[in-house]
Amino acid sequence: MCGRIKTPEELNEIRIQLQIEDLLLDYAPRFNVPPTASVPVVTSLDGTRRLALMRWGLVPSWAKDDKIGYATFNARADGLATKPAFRSAWKAGRRCLVIADGFYEWRKRDKQPYFITLGNKQPMTFAGLWEEWKSPSGPPLRSCTVITTEANELVGAVHDRMPVIIGPENWASWLGEEACDPAALLAPFPPERMTLWPVSKRVGSVKNNDPALTDRVDLSSA
Repeated sequence: MCGRIKTPEELNEIRIQLQIEDLLLDYAPRFNVPPTASVPVVTSLDGTRRLALMRWGLVPSWAKDDKIGYATFNARADGLATKPAFRSAWKAGRRCLVIADGFYEWRKRDKQPYFITLGNKQPMTFAGLWEEWKSPSGPPLRSCTVITTEANELVGAVHDRMPVIIGPENWASWLGEEACDPAALLAPFPPERMTLWPVSKRVGSVKNNDPALTDRVDLSSA
């Protein structure tokens, strides 16, 4: 499960790496992003990559309203082809990358939160699916979900699930620009390329949104 993330303080570096010309003029970084908030997402259409904000929590085209998004912010890798909420996007190849600096996870035995990120301090690109839902009373809503898989050895010390992370070497394949079996890319990310540390329990409240949320805390004095 991945229910809280931190988005990058700026997107220029990752935008250049992804070879995207789009600028998100209304983008504002957040240190404690919950489901149904907006997150930066990369899609590709006819080989042209686009960067946009989408609502986190996928709303399928058949939904009566957007409330389903509260339950669809994660999609298990083993259920993409069968779960009604995700089946259409998966089969149609509406794959995307959700950009984050890292994610928070809570250790089950004591509810201690941890911040999990890449060891090289680069942004993470989560495997995602996206949909467009036609609202009966407003403009179309674009939304996304983060795909999860079984945890690797590092994350497994905290939780049994983790987001699927797509490395730069697989961006083109995941975005549909190169022929591939996308299911083959849904494996746990190598633990040696990641790191984690305990953080303040203040992250449990979405009202808190400041840089100190990712600071390491000393559990020996807790």
